[in-house]
Amino acid sequence: MKVVILCGGYGTRIRGVSDDVPKPMVEIGGKPILWHIMKYYATFGHTDFILCTGYKGYVIKDYFLNYDNQFSNMSLTLGGGQSPKLDFLHDEAGWNVRIVDTGFDTMTGGRIARIRPFVEGEEAFFLTYGDGLSDVNLDDLQAYHAAHGRALTVTGVRPPGRFGEIVASDTGRVEGFNEKPQTSGGRISGGFFVASQAMFDYLSGDDAEVFEEKPINSLVADGEVQMFAHDGFWQCMDTYRDWKLMQSLIETGRAQWKRW
Repeated sequence: MKVVILCGGYGTRIRGVSDDVPKPMVEIGGKPILWHIMKYYATFGHTDFILCTGYKGYVIKDYFLNYDNQFSNMSLTLGGGQSPKLDFLHDEAGWNVRIVDTGFDTMTGGRIARIRPFVEGEEAFFLTYGDGLSDVNLDDLQAYHAAHGRALTVTGVRPPGRFGEIVASDTGRVEGFNEKPQTSGGRISGGFFVASQAMFDYLSGDDAEVFEEKPINSLVADGEVQMFAHDGFWQCMDTYRDWKLMQSLIETGRAQWKRW
Protein backbone atom coordinates (compact mmCIF):
# COMPACT_ATOMS: atom_id res chain seq x y z
CA MET A 1 0.00 0.00 0.00
CA LYS A 2 0.98 3.61 -0.34
CA VAL A 3 2.41 5.27 2.76
CA VAL A 4 1.44 8.87 3.51
CA ILE A 5 3.71 10.62 6.01
CA LEU A 6 2.98 14.02 7.55
CA CYS A 7 6.26 15.93 7.32
CA GLY A 8 5.35 19.59 7.83
CA GLY A 9 6.28 20.00 11.50
CA TYR A 10 8.47 22.74 12.90
CA GLY A 11 10.14 20.83 15.73
CA THR A 12 10.21 23.94 17.92
CA ARG A 13 10.51 21.95 21.15
CA ILE A 14 13.75 20.29 20.06
CA ARG A 15 15.89 23.42 20.19
CA GLY A 16 19.54 22.90 19.36
CA VAL A 17 18.72 19.86 17.23
CA SER A 18 16.02 20.97 14.77
CA ASP A 19 16.81 24.66 14.35
CA ASP A 20 17.83 24.35 10.71
CA VAL A 21 15.68 21.47 9.48
CA PRO A 22 12.03 20.39 9.59
CA LYS A 23 11.29 18.02 12.44
CA PRO A 24 11.19 14.83 10.32
CA MET A 25 14.75 15.56 9.18
CA VAL A 26 16.20 15.57 12.69
CA GLU A 27 18.83 12.85 12.68
CA ILE A 28 19.07 9.89 14.99
CA GLY A 29 21.95 7.52 14.40
CA GLY A 30 23.16 9.65 11.50
CA LYS A 31 19.90 9.38 9.52
CA PRO A 32 16.73 11.53 9.61
CA ILE A 33 13.93 10.06 11.69
CA LEU A 34 11.88 10.24 8.48
CA TRP A 35 14.31 7.79 6.87
CA HIS A 36 13.90 5.39 9.81
CA ILE A 37 10.11 5.51 9.43
CA MET A 38 10.30 4.89 5.69
CA LYS A 39 12.84 2.11 6.15
CA TYR A 40 10.54 0.42 8.64
CA TYR A 41 7.62 0.43 6.21
CA ALA A 42 9.93 -0.81 3.46
CA THR A 43 10.86 -3.90 5.50
CA PHE A 44 7.19 -4.91 5.18
CA GLY A 45 7.28 -4.33 1.43
CA HIS A 46 5.69 -0.86 1.36
CA THR A 47 7.98 1.43 -0.66
CA ASP A 48 5.55 3.85 -2.31
CA PHE A 49 5.72 7.02 -0.22
CA ILE A 50 3.86 10.33 -0.26
CA LEU A 51 5.53 12.97 1.91
CA CYS A 52 3.33 15.90 2.97
CA THR A 53 5.79 18.75 3.41
CA GLY A 54 5.48 22.28 4.77
CA TYR A 55 8.08 24.03 6.88
CA LYS A 56 11.43 23.95 5.05
CA GLY A 57 10.14 21.29 2.71
CA TYR A 58 13.05 22.04 0.38
CA VAL A 59 15.35 20.30 2.87
CA ILE A 60 13.41 17.07 2.36
CA LYS A 61 13.43 17.56 -1.42
CA ASP A 62 17.20 18.16 -1.47
CA TYR A 63 17.83 15.09 0.68
CA PHE A 64 16.06 12.70 -1.67
CA LEU A 65 17.11 14.49 -4.85
CA ASN A 66 20.75 13.90 -3.87
CA TYR A 67 20.21 10.53 -2.17
CA ASP A 68 21.79 8.36 -4.85
CA ASN A 69 24.80 10.66 -5.16
CA GLN A 70 25.23 10.90 -1.40
CA PHE A 71 25.14 7.17 -0.77
CA SER A 72 27.11 5.84 -3.75
CA ASN A 73 30.61 5.46 -5.06
CA MET A 74 30.96 7.73 -8.07
CA SER A 75 33.08 7.84 -11.20
CA LEU A 76 33.01 10.68 -13.72
CA THR A 77 35.08 12.47 -16.32
CA LEU A 78 35.57 16.14 -15.58
CA GLY A 79 34.61 18.45 -18.42
CA GLY A 80 32.98 15.62 -20.33
CA GLY A 81 29.42 16.78 -19.79
CA GLN A 82 28.37 13.24 -18.95
CA SER A 83 26.36 11.98 -16.01
CA PRO A 84 28.45 10.27 -13.34
CA LYS A 85 28.34 6.50 -12.97
CA LEU A 86 27.09 5.44 -9.58
CA ASP A 87 27.77 2.32 -7.57
CA PHE A 88 25.01 2.33 -4.99
CA LEU A 89 25.98 1.85 -1.35
CA HIS A 90 22.37 1.82 -0.17
CA ASP A 91 19.52 -0.69 -0.20
CA GLU A 92 16.74 1.76 -1.04
CA ALA A 93 16.71 1.26 -4.81
CA GLY A 94 13.13 1.08 -6.01
CA TRP A 95 11.62 3.38 -3.41
CA ASN A 96 9.05 5.69 -5.00
CA VAL A 97 9.04 9.02 -3.19
CA ARG A 98 6.47 11.69 -4.05
CA ILE A 99 7.11 14.93 -2.18
CA VAL A 100 4.03 17.15 -2.03
CA ASP A 101 4.14 20.75 -0.82
CA THR A 102 1.00 20.85 1.34
CA GLY A 103 1.50 24.39 2.62
CA PHE A 104 3.65 26.15 5.17
CA ASP A 105 1.02 26.62 7.88
CA THR A 106 -1.43 23.90 6.84
CA MET A 107 -2.73 21.73 9.66
CA THR A 108 -2.86 17.93 9.56
CA GLY A 109 -6.38 17.64 8.15
CA GLY A 110 -5.58 20.10 5.40
CA ARG A 111 -2.40 18.25 4.48
CA ILE A 112 -4.20 14.93 4.20
CA ALA A 113 -6.96 16.47 2.08
CA ARG A 114 -4.38 17.85 -0.34
CA ILE A 115 -2.90 14.46 -1.17
CA ARG A 116 -6.23 12.85 -2.03
CA PRO A 117 -5.53 12.89 -5.80
CA PHE A 118 -2.40 10.81 -5.23
CA VAL A 119 -4.20 7.94 -3.48
CA GLU A 120 -7.31 7.82 -5.66
CA GLY A 121 -7.98 4.29 -6.78
CA GLU A 122 -6.32 2.86 -3.66
CA GLU A 123 -8.67 0.84 -1.51
CA ALA A 124 -6.68 1.85 1.58
CA PHE A 125 -3.38 3.46 2.49
CA PHE A 126 -1.09 3.84 5.47
CA LEU A 127 -0.94 7.22 7.21
CA THR A 128 1.50 8.23 9.92
CA TYR A 129 3.44 11.11 11.44
CA GLY A 130 7.02 12.03 10.60
CA ASP A 131 8.21 11.95 14.19
CA GLY A 132 7.23 8.57 15.67
CA LEU A 133 8.73 5.09 15.64
CA SER A 134 7.32 1.73 16.64
CA ASP A 135 7.71 -2.00 16.15
CA VAL A 136 4.03 -2.45 15.27
CA ASN A 137 3.44 -5.38 12.92
CA LEU A 138 2.26 -3.68 9.74
CA ASP A 139 1.08 -6.93 8.17
CA ASP A 140 -1.25 -7.52 11.11
CA LEU A 141 -2.36 -3.89 11.08
CA GLN A 142 -3.18 -4.04 7.37
CA ALA A 143 -5.10 -7.31 7.74
CA TYR A 144 -7.02 -5.97 10.75
CA HIS A 145 -8.15 -2.91 8.81
CA ALA A 146 -9.28 -4.99 5.86
CA ALA A 147 -11.23 -7.32 8.14
CA HIS A 148 -13.31 -4.75 10.02
CA GLY A 149 -14.22 -2.62 7.00
CA ARG A 150 -14.39 0.76 8.75
CA ALA A 151 -12.97 3.99 7.35
CA LEU A 152 -10.05 4.36 9.74
CA THR A 153 -7.82 2.23 11.93
CA VAL A 154 -5.68 3.89 14.57
CA THR A 155 -2.89 2.14 16.42
CA GLY A 156 -3.50 2.43 20.15
CA VAL A 157 -0.31 2.38 22.22
CA ARG A 158 0.61 2.68 25.85
CA PRO A 159 2.73 5.82 26.20
CA PRO A 160 6.17 5.50 27.78
CA GLY A 161 6.45 6.87 31.30
CA ARG A 162 8.27 10.11 31.81
CA PHE A 163 10.57 8.93 34.58
CA GLY A 164 12.66 5.86 35.19
CA GLU A 165 11.04 2.96 37.00
CA ILE A 166 12.92 1.30 39.87
CA VAL A 167 12.22 -2.35 40.63
CA ALA A 168 13.19 -3.15 44.23
CA SER A 169 12.82 -6.04 46.66
CA ASP A 170 11.05 -5.78 50.03
CA THR A 171 14.40 -4.95 51.62
CA GLY A 172 14.96 -2.06 49.25
CA ARG A 173 17.63 -3.74 47.13
CA VAL A 174 17.30 -2.49 43.55
CA GLU A 175 16.73 -5.39 41.17
CA GLY A 176 16.07 -3.47 37.99
CA PHE A 177 15.84 -0.04 36.41
CA ASN A 178 13.70 0.65 33.37
CA GLU A 179 14.65 3.95 31.77
CA LYS A 180 11.36 4.50 29.92
CA PRO A 181 8.66 2.13 31.19
CA GLN A 182 5.25 2.02 29.55
CA THR A 183 2.39 3.32 31.61
CA SER A 184 -0.16 0.76 32.69
CA GLY A 185 -3.13 3.08 32.12
CA GLY A 186 -5.12 3.79 28.99
CA ARG A 187 -3.96 3.95 25.43
CA ILE A 188 -3.21 6.93 23.22
CA SER A 189 -3.09 7.31 19.47
CA GLY A 190 0.32 6.25 18.24
CA GLY A 191 -0.41 7.24 14.66
CA PHE A 192 0.30 4.35 12.29
CA PHE A 193 -3.16 4.67 10.77
CA VAL A 194 -4.73 2.75 7.94
CA ALA A 195 -7.31 4.81 6.05
CA SER A 196 -9.88 3.87 3.44
CA GLN A 197 -11.22 6.28 0.82
CA ALA A 198 -14.33 6.92 2.94
CA MET A 199 -12.15 8.80 5.40
CA PHE A 200 -11.85 11.72 2.95
CA ASP A 201 -15.59 12.34 3.26
CA TYR A 202 -14.90 13.64 6.76
CA LEU A 203 -12.34 16.23 5.66
CA SER A 204 -13.49 19.72 4.74
CA GLY A 205 -10.42 20.61 2.70
CA ASP A 206 -9.81 23.66 4.87
CA ASP A 207 -6.06 24.13 5.48
CA ALA A 208 -6.80 25.10 9.09
CA GLU A 209 -8.51 21.79 9.87
CA VAL A 210 -6.83 19.56 12.43
CA PHE A 211 -7.31 15.90 11.56
CA GLU A 212 -7.26 14.83 15.21
CA GLU A 213 -10.16 17.12 16.13
CA LYS A 214 -13.44 17.38 14.15
CA PRO A 215 -12.68 14.78 11.44
CA ILE A 216 -11.74 11.98 13.82
CA ASN A 217 -14.50 12.88 16.28
CA SER A 218 -17.03 12.74 13.45
CA LEU A 219 -15.64 9.40 12.31
CA VAL A 220 -15.93 8.11 15.87
CA ALA A 221 -19.52 9.37 16.16
CA ASP A 222 -20.40 7.44 13.00
CA GLY A 223 -18.70 4.27 14.25
CA GLU A 224 -16.03 4.43 11.53
CA VAL A 225 -12.89 4.14 13.68
CA GLN A 226 -11.37 0.91 14.97
CA MET A 227 -8.36 0.63 17.29
CA PHE A 228 -5.49 -1.77 16.68
CA ALA A 229 -3.95 -2.44 20.09
CA HIS A 230 -0.16 -2.46 20.20
CA ASP A 231 1.67 -3.30 23.41
CA GLY A 232 5.17 -3.22 21.98
CA PHE A 233 7.62 -0.38 21.44
CA TRP A 234 6.41 3.10 20.52
CA GLN A 235 8.12 6.44 20.94
CA CYS A 236 7.49 9.89 19.51
CA MET A 237 10.06 12.66 19.23
CA ASP A 238 8.38 15.71 20.75
CA THR A 239 11.19 17.07 22.91
CA TYR A 240 14.95 17.16 23.23
CA ARG A 241 14.63 14.48 25.91
CA ASP A 242 12.82 12.21 23.44
CA TRP A 243 15.54 12.80 20.85
CA LYS A 244 18.24 11.90 23.38
CA LEU A 245 16.39 8.69 24.24
CA MET A 246 16.06 7.63 20.60
CA GLN A 247 19.71 8.41 20.02
CA SER A 248 20.73 6.33 23.03
CA LEU A 249 18.59 3.39 21.87
CA ILE A 250 20.50 3.31 18.59
CA GLU A 251 23.89 3.75 20.24
CA THR A 252 23.25 0.88 22.65
CA GLY A 253 21.72 -1.48 20.10
CA ARG A 254 18.22 -1.28 21.61
CA ALA A 255 16.40 0.36 18.69
CA GLN A 256 13.42 -1.99 18.53
CA TRP A 257 12.15 -0.55 15.25
CA LYS A 258 15.30 -1.62 13.38
CA ARG A 259 14.37 -4.67 11.30
CA TRP A 260 17.21 -4.15 8.84
